[in-house]
Amino acid sequence: MRKPVAIITCICLAIAALTASLATADTTKTIKVGDDWFQSSSPRVPRVTVRQNTIVRFKFVGNDVHNVIGYRGQAQRNKFESPIKSSGYYNKRMTTRGTFTIICDIHGAYNQSMKLVVTR
Repeated sequence: MRKPVAIITCICLAIAALTASLATADTTKTIKVGDDWFQSSSPRVPRVTVRQNTIVRFKFVGNDVHNVIGYRGQAQRNKFESPIKSSGYYNKRMTTRGTFTIICDIHGAYNQSMKLVVTR
């Protein structure tokens, strides 16, 4: 009788481990950064929504150099900033919930901005 109990216990532990790994698996959202646009040229100021702990992968696809700066509110709390790039990626794990304004500091908020909403 011990063998069936041991087998069932092993199966239950394996299922629990698999469930835990799936629950903590990273989610990634790619946002393209082009010449004077994020994600797409329409709408003018796109809005992207992701869940908390999502890795946002900014993919630089333009001909010019750009950077990505994210901030919340007037005080610019929780600010993050990418290096200046014309190609490649910048990854940021979004751990704080709220609405972030994302701009290219080189070209200004008017020419290139978006909203990134991080939900629970």
